[in-house]
Amino acid sequence: MNVTMEYRKGFCFSLEQARQVYKKSTLAERRPVENETVFTAMFQNADLLISAWDGELLVGVSRTLTDFAYVAYLADLAVAQSHQGQGIGTALIHQTRAALKPTCFLTLLSAPKANEFYPKIGFQHHSRAWVWPADENPLS
Repeated sequence: MNVTMEYRKGFCFSLEQARQVYKKSTLAERRPVENETVFTAMFQNADLLISAWDGELLVGVSRTLTDFAYVAYLADLAVAQSHQGQGIGTALIHQTRAALKPTCFLTLLSAPKANEFYPKIGFQHHSRAWVWPADENPLS
């Protein structure tokens, strides 16, 4: 783990800083970073945000939706490619776990390129996940 990193809890960064991390991590390929309304709401309404800082440079973000007691959904884990392989993603997850009660389980949907990462740090594959894409909502 990179010992020079500082980890902060809360919404302590600008949307532009977050946008840059998402772009530099490739997560922007799957997130609406250019839709200001949605991107803003993603952070304003998150229950738990942990960020990784290399000096004054934001290099990683974890964004979680949770009740803190039973379940937490790790919606985003983004680490700039320039800082990957240094234990930052793992540290962000550990910081996230530390903010949750021991009774809380952590779940996520993996980015395709991260499928090999999560089992290495203790996540178990679950075959019963289901998604209902927003653009396929018959109720709207």
